[in-house]
Amino acid sequence: MNITRRRGAIAFFITLGVLLVGLAITLDVGWIVVASERTVALLVLGIFFFAALIAGVVLNTVFLVREINRNERQDTFLNAVTHELKTPIASIRLYLETLQRRPLDEPQRQEFYKIMLADSDRLLATVEQVLKAGQLGLRHRQQGRTVIDLQSLVADCIAVTLQRYHLPPESIVLDPTPGAVRLYTLGISDDLRTAVLNILDNAAKYSPEGVHVRCSLAIDRYTWVALTISDTGIGLAPDQFKRIFKRFYRVQGRTVSKIKGTGLGLFLVRTIARQHGGSVTAESSGHNQGTTVTLTLPRANPATQSAF
Repeated sequence: MNITRRRGAIAFFITLGVLLVGLAITLDVGWIVVASERTVALLVLGIFFFAALIAGVVLNTVFLVREINRNERQDTFLNAVTHELKTPIASIRLYLETLQRRPLDEPQRQEFYKIMLADSDRLLATVEQVLKAGQLGLRHRQQGRTVIDLQSLVADCIAVTLQRYHLPPESIVLDPTPGAVRLYTLGISDDLRTAVLNILDNAAKYSPEGVHVRCSLAIDRYTWVALTISDTGIGLAPDQFKRIFKRFYRVQGRTVSKIKGTGLGLFLVRTIARQHGGSVTAESSGHNQGTTVTLTLPRANPATQSAF
């Protein structure tokens, strides 16, 4: 109902803007006809004011449509976060009530404990993601930067993702670095860990037919390190390559409607990349052709602990 109402509002403001622009053009033409019979000064003045009117109407309409779209994304985000918080809480409560009311044998109790721990990890991950989005949006942090071994960091993130989604080791593979060199960057370890985990999390979630992810690290243009993470999932349309990094944005479609998320993951990746002097891009060959996300960071020298 809300989506239908917002689409109606967007259509209304677009129609209103078109009508106002048409009215302004009509008045402009009428003014030119009248003014042309009098003085050139009135003609120039009329053209200026009506051009300003048209520009104002167009800008106002664009602003209103953008605000409606932003509010819609925020509503979607709130609904997603509410679900991501409520679902594990309800699950934990259910298992606790079962443990309290019924006598269970030890293997079943251990299974319940395992499920509750997984739900608590999911709950904690959602809370940390929301908090991290607030922290990164408030300031650009420079303190606490150290030289980070990206090979070790990515390997740790892969281990966490495999455990989180109960995947076999061959589901996510880290290719050997060419030349067996160690690649480093200067940054905040926790933030970069968040960025890599979010990319891997998306690669796992958006591969409903099976998770097959390849990660690789390589030197790019001598002074940069490129982390490439490729999956074989649902893929992306070309018009989504930049949109997926916006705050609250989630890809639309029947295939992804059941996949849960807050719309903050890739926004955090882009923010962290920029705060480290790097960038992130996404590309895909199309539907069901998988997605490749490339995180590029400045290369660092571990001997001097400075970027070069």
